[in-house]
Amino acid sequence: MTNKRLDLRNIAIIAHVDHGKTTLVDQLLRQSGTFRENEQVEERALDRNDLERERGITILAKNTAVLYKGTRINILDTPGHADFGGEVERIMRLVDGVLLVVDAYEGCMPQTRFVLKKALEQRLVPIVVVNKIDREFARPAEVVDEVIDLFIELGASEEQLEFPVVYTSALHGTSSLDPERQDGDMTALFETIINHIPAPADNRDEPLQFQVALLDYNEYVGRIGIGRIFRGTMRTGQQVALLKRDGAVKLFRVTKLFGFIGLKRIEIDEAHAGDIVAVAGMEDINVGETVCPPDHQEPLPPLHIDEPTLKMTFLVNNSPFAGREGKYVTARKLEERLRTQLETDVSLRVEPTESPDAWVVSGRGELHLAILIENMRREGYELQVSKPEVIVKEIDGALCEPIERVVIDVPEEYTGAIMESLGSRKGELADMVHGGNGQVRLVFHVPSRGLIGYRSEFMSLTRGYGILNHSFDHYAPVQPGMIGGRRQGVLVSMETGKATAYSIMQLEDRGTIFVEPGTEVYEGMIVGEHNRENDLVVNICREKHVTNMRSSTKEQTVTMKKPRLLTLEEALEYLNDDEYCEVTPTSIRLRKKILNKSEREKAEKKKKAAQQAK
Repeated sequence: MTNKRLDLRNIAIIAHVDHGKTTLVDQLLRQSGTFRENEQVEERALDRNDLERERGITILAKNTAVLYKGTRINILDTPGHADFGGEVERIMRLVDGVLLVVDAYEGCMPQTRFVLKKALEQRLVPIVVVNKIDREFARPAEVVDEVIDLFIELGASEEQLEFPVVYTSALHGTSSLDPERQDGDMTALFETIINHIPAPADNRDEPLQFQVALLDYNEYVGRIGIGRIFRGTMRTGQQVALLKRDGAVKLFRVTKLFGFIGLKRIEIDEAHAGDIVAVAGMEDINVGETVCPPDHQEPLPPLHIDEPTLKMTFLVNNSPFAGREGKYVTARKLEERLRTQLETDVSLRVEPTESPDAWVVSGRGELHLAILIENMRREGYELQVSKPEVIVKEIDGALCEPIERVVIDVPEEYTGAIMESLGSRKGELADMVHGGNGQVRLVFHVPSRGLIGYRSEFMSLTRGYGILNHSFDHYAPVQPGMIGGRRQGVLVSMETGKATAYSIMQLEDRGTIFVEPGTEVYEGMIVGEHNRENDLVVNICREKHVTNMRSSTKEQTVTMKKPRLLTLEEALEYLNDDEYCEVTPTSIRLRKKILNKSEREKAEKKKKAAQQAK
């Protein structure tokens, strides 16, 4: 019988976005005594990236460790968005069990299903944590029933179905095995982890096997591979072989070895089977590669990562304002940055095009690509991107497109409008559940292309009261015809100059304006949305003529409507096929691909003629 390392447990925390994973990790860190009593710890301590803190979401998987009664618990906090599913898939290989966190009111959501499916596929041992037990309208008994149904639906084994349930309030740092009461701390959860999650095998005397799941970079030691030792022992100074994904073998020496405790990375001399460690010394290491002794080369199975479902074209910025605001504007710099991203983001694909200034970048969803673009603009890059497109692929001779499972929670009075809007986007209603307090949950299957640009329409339809969540479900044969897309035309500037308050007020009854007075615009730039379906070329830079005549309305105060300023995600969703989004460190501008009006009209005529010839 294999010995076990009873002083160690490896767990991942998985959940739908915003169900309280990161807050729960905060409490485990605090209550395990990992921090000194006088140590200042921020809330959501593991979300260290600026974007994560601003948006309140986890983007990158994080690892930490706590000590509880002499047992080290390695905890991996994973993202809840399906767009960052590549992070979740890698983490599942490092752990022996998962804490599935479910909101006591919302219950099972699309990403709950997504992350649980990944955990069950890896045969991991689950513990269900019903969090936010103190929420108004909490319904723990029904939520546990929902979780059991989901386990059965996803084909869980009998052992996996025997999961324990812990009821917690991560916000207040309390837990209990009884839904009716809460103990004053997280002891119930700690004890359940120790008693229920299997200890890793202690095979430290066998030949080394270590697999990289996450990558990091440090200016002093270079590239760092974070992963789990599945077998054997690793020591500082040890000569090892790195088995590359393409079959090549590289020899190197382990220069530094790090373990984890709390939020710190600590230098250690050796680590054994079951430990999650960070290794420095290999400049060429990538995710999924195996480290082992030179005389015992045995690779671990490669990590399976789901394919991307969405693609965009990234181009060098060639607008009239190119190079004004960014630090890195050349094709070489842009390509280097995209190649660097590939080293740590396994869900991303970058392919060259016929043009040396453009690349097709594929990812897992709009948010995945928007986060990459946002990071690039903060680092000083200038670029242009095209409208997102779904990736179709051939399955059994038929052309198939990705279908999303969409879960919508809305007040009852908006259900008709939602059904009609998603019906026009080829959505099929799969389920409808009437909850208490006038809320309805609708479950649809919708082609991914039908959801591009849908969120802003959804928020208008539900007056902001609706909640929409979706994740990739399956591939299905492509449905004919156009789905979704923008129905309105745009207002396009005919001049280069500064937008004036006078001309904006003249144009307000033509549509919604996207720019403020004083904003610099150029010919071909989109400055607003037209009320009708066609595009309209407008002069937004016109000044009011000065005369010595006194106006009869001089004393009236005229108020200007507030412009609609688009965020990066809104701008990407808004794009049409003939438009680009120009992104710089200080501006997000929408523009036509062809800036000149007469050239645009010529191109449109050619396109129509080509379609008729077909």
